[in-house]
Amino acid sequence: KIFITGASGGIGSAICDKFVNKKFTLVLTSSSDDKILKLKEKYGDKHYYFKIDLSDAENLQTSLDEISKNHKDISIIVNNAGKTHDNLIFRMKNNQWTEVLQTNLNSNYQIIKSLLPNMLANKYGKIIGISSIVGSTGNPGQANYVASKAGLVGLYKSIALEVAKRNINVNIISPGFISTSMTDNLNEEQ
Repeated sequence: KIFITGASGGIGSAICDKFVNKKFTLVLTSSSDDKILKLKEKYGDKHYYFKIDLSDAENLQTSLDEISKNHKDISIIVNNAGKTHDNLIFRMKNNQWTEVLQTNLNSNYQIIKSLLPNMLANKYGKIIGISSIVGSTGNPGQANYVASKAGLVGLYKSIALEVAKRNINVNIISPGFISTSMTDNLNEEQ
């Protein structure tokens, strides 16, 4: 089984398609009932679907406890979900900062910490995180997003060193701009 967050987004959908074609059972998360319904229509009832608000740490943990208990055979985690709430730093509200950091960074910690014990017991696993090129370059008006994506790089590098000898492979991917709904608001120069 493969666990994928942000399964209904542009990158998430492409990842799902790849693994369905390789005959994996999908354990998918998305943030709304509407998106979950669309995923079920697309992939059918042989897969598992969870409506999870990654910005709500308590809701996420409750779902992870259930997933960890009922899907001990998850061999791949793809932490793909991401959120932007852009603003210049001097105008940024505290909730813009905390929601983006919880969704993009803290959720990865919670997911890995919750699902890793099963991988260790199974002596096999792959953990993939989706960061962003702006995590290394910076981007005006996105201090929260950039901080979360830069934090992922450090998190994944550290976890990789912790679990490499246990047959768990950990990678972080930092794509550039990809045409998805998240980049629709950017102008040509950006």
